[in-house]
Amino acid sequence: MNWIAIGDISDIPLRGARCVKTPIGKIAVFRTAENKVFAIEDHCPHKGGPLSQGIVHGNAVTCPLHNWVISLETGKALGADEGAVRTIPVRNDNGALSIALENLTLAAAE
Repeated sequence: MNWIAIGDISDIPLRGARCVKTPIGKIAVFRTAENKVFAIEDHCPHKGGPLSQGIVHGNAVTCPLHNWVISLETGKALGADEGAVRTIPVRNDNGALSIALENLTLAAAE
């Protein structure tokens, strides 16, 4: 896998996110209260809202536009909502974060 360095975990606040611009579009990188790191496409499958500006809770984020809840683990909408965003592999090497832009999978296809 081709890993691309994107910064340090300390660049992302607890229960927050940062955006990374890539050739495939914006990727939102999230840090949970438990210091887990996830990366997904930065657009809600509903109306394209910026997920990086949403509220992180547990291993999910709530879209700031229409309150859809998206799993950071699978990229799938939770509850009664349907849709998904791609998840991006993230590596945390003692705080140094990298993402892999190869082998992208669409969670809905699983």
